Amino acid sequence: MKPFPNSFLRMQKLSQNIAALHAIHNVLEWDQETYMPKDGIESRSLQLEILAGMIHKQKTSKAYASTLSELIDISSGTLRDPSLQPPFQAACKAWRRDYLQAKKIPNAWVKKFAKTTSAALHAWSQAKKNSSFKEFAPHLQKIIDLSRKKADLLSFEEHPYDALVDLFEPAMTTATLSSLFSSLKQPLIQLLKDIQTTKPPREDFLYQYYPFNEQLQFGQKLLSSMGFSPDSSRLDLSSHPFCTGIHPKDTRLTTRIDTHHLTSNIFSVIHEGGHGLYNKNLPLEFYGTPLCEQISLGMDESQSRFWETRIGRSLPFWKYFYPLLQKEFPSQLSKISLEDFYRALNIVKPSLIRVEADEVTYCLHVILRFEIEKELIMGSLQVKDLPDVWNQKMDELLGIRPANDAEGCLQDIHWSMGAIGYFPTYALGNLYAAQFFETFETSHPTWEQEVSLGNLSFIESWLKQEIHQHGKAYNSQELIQKITGKPLQVTPFLQYLQSKYSQLYCL
Repeated sequence: MKPFPNSFLRMQKLSQNIAALHAIHNVLEWDQETYMPKDGIESRSLQLEILAGMIHKQKTSKAYASTLSELIDISSGTLRDPSLQPPFQAACKAWRRDYLQAKKIPNAWVKKFAKTTSAALHAWSQAKKNSSFKEFAPHLQKIIDLSRKKADLLSFEEHPYDALVDLFEPAMTTATLSSLFSSLKQPLIQLLKDIQTTKPPREDFLYQYYPFNEQLQFGQKLLSSMGFSPDSSRLDLSSHPFCTGIHPKDTRLTTRIDTHHLTSNIFSVIHEGGHGLYNKNLPLEFYGTPLCEQISLGMDESQSRFWETRIGRSLPFWKYFYPLLQKEFPSQLSKISLEDFYRALNIVKPSLIRVEADEVTYCLHVILRFEIEKELIMGSLQVKDLPDVWNQKMDELLGIRPANDAEGCLQDIHWSMGAIGYFPTYALGNLYAAQFFETFETSHPTWEQEVSLGNLSFIESWLKQEIHQHGKAYNSQELIQKITGKPLQVTPFLQYLQSKYSQLYCL
């Protein structure tokens, strides 16, 4: 690639300052979820409010607009230098998009939203512990009101939810999501019903006592095998597992350990590790520009689901790692065969908690949240009625009802963070991952043999080459077309599930 144009370098320097502020913001949020004492919430809320205001001011400053204008006409989107190489062109367009969005949001709103969500995050944590939605409801109402205002400020053509989804998955619309999810819902419900007519595999051994420290150590071994080094990453604990990319050389991952639920930690680590590798493998030379950023949250999720489901729940993976796990927990697993362990890992049954859902039912959890968010933003669902509607939809989709708010509408952290419009990206991640895997499998026909020997590095290399290294040089739809030769479809995902679980359950 040719040297960066001088105007691009000037824009990169401005963006690097903003990226540094974002990194500070992310460290504070990471600390709030891991080590911060609970009484520090008031001062932390103020810190985050101040930072959010600083970031917004810099992103909408005259200096920022002036420098960006050297590269692209902000009003029309016309590039000043059409001879710019395609990645630079894509970066300019992404900068312009971010600037126009930020310019529409008043700084006072940004600071208010940051303060509101920081307090809401703390309130959600306490409400979940007490299983009391009433404690969280006033905070959620503020967030919904602010989100409606945000949609109005950003503007939309068809549905206010479009403006919110677009922040997490650019160019995605409510109509497209409704169509995709409509194509998923009934086949998934039917596959679940078919599976429920068969005898479930044994899984009791997964719920014996598995000591905390040994579980944490095994999680660290998994991350090491995936390509992480303690010099550039950390694994800590939080109530809701997450991954925060501070910088390509600083990735923070968390897990949740239940001493009577072995796979909760295992799949949390592999899932967040998938996110972390995306952050780790972004091109460092473009740091501070859109070329060193994930394309979208849906694309980011595709990386975690690629690793968690297609690799981490595969038989070849456990041909190598199960003996290591047996060695870690001999009294619990020494008499359990690999086949029985593999079947237990892939058991399909309706469950209350999204992050612990199986592959067949997972997207149904996401569809539930998508439908609820749309109604909340439209005003057709009142916050006070959310628990009842949640429970009703759980019954319709999965045939089960939560016994309390903690295992129902309070289970996710997202609404307390103000991330309305985020949930659909989880289902999109499954669809992207399935379509990518078809191409990966074609280019690596012996992948099962390699993985069964404990070799995972070629997987990271393929994902880096095809996805990570591009940053935002392409949008999600362009990249999936480039890699797979097809637009986004639900068919690869449904065919994968049908094939895998027909074999497992002898359908």
